[in-house]
Amino acid sequence: MGKVSLGYLTKEGFRNTWVNRLMSTASIAVLMSCLIMVGVAMMLLVNMNAIIGDIEDQNVIMVFIEDNASDAQIEKMGKEIKAMDNVESCVFVSKEEAFKTQIKDLKSVAELFDDESDNPLPDSYKVTLKDLKYFEKSIDSLKKLDNVSSLRENRNLAQKIMQISNAITYISITVIAILLLVSLFIISNTIKITMYNRKLEINIMKSVGATDWFIRWPFMVEGMVLGSISGVAAVGLVWLIYEFAVKKIMQVLSLLGTSPVEFTKYVLPMLGCFVAVGIVIGSIGSAFSIRKYLKEQDSITELEE
Repeated sequence: MGKVSLGYLTKEGFRNTWVNRLMSTASIAVLMSCLIMVGVAMMLLVNMNAIIGDIEDQNVIMVFIEDNASDAQIEKMGKEIKAMDNVESCVFVSKEEAFKTQIKDLKSVAELFDDESDNPLPDSYKVTLKDLKYFEKSIDSLKKLDNVSSLRENRNLAQKIMQISNAITYISITVIAILLLVSLFIISNTIKITMYNRKLEINIMKSVGATDWFIRWPFMVEGMVLGSISGVAAVGLVWLIYEFAVKKIMQVLSLLGTSPVEFTKYVLPMLGCFVAVGIVIGSIGSAFSIRKYLKEQDSITELEE
């Protein structure tokens, strides 16, 4: 195809979108609905990961230091912990600070420990990990340090968090993949219906010697236009749905000690992703449908001959 032909056929694709606006509206509605479900699934995954991240931050490891450790040894231990690959943060908690915190939390027995000389608590390091996938490995590394008296960690909570995180990720990816395949199938069939409505036009082009690409390109442009419109509209509707849902569940999230992620952080990536997906699905669906249709027409023509 030359530049003039490509420009003409591209304009035809845009024109056909408007001329066949009833079918175009149906295609947009179907693809937009699928993209909305994909967007909702994506935002659910993002929020669940954020909640799990908050819980991970609360799942700290307390490294208790032996009473006979010197200040230099304690300082050395802190440096060694901070140097570990999977350590997010490491905060020293003196026995005096820990004692005051415990007394504040246990007001009913505070009079039993009115003198800090009765302090039974050791110095410690409060360690937060970057990734709970390496929880066991990190625990083993901490145990090997010199002057470690004991560790306090919640192994079961860490395992549960990882199980929930993995399950949410796999389910979300599966749902998104299925919805995209459904979108491709539906847009293909919608374009196919459009082609059957315009089979006279296609047959005339074939009879005057038009190549398959000459016939295909307007349909592919039409599919890309419909996909782009669907992507933009879907992002807007996902935004509305998300803001409405956030208002309804804000109280529940506050009880969990977390807050929903801001949609504005994801609007541009989602817009780019949806428009790209819409264009790809629209063009592939159109190309597949017109290719199949042209093959059927060629087979019919060969049989008639």
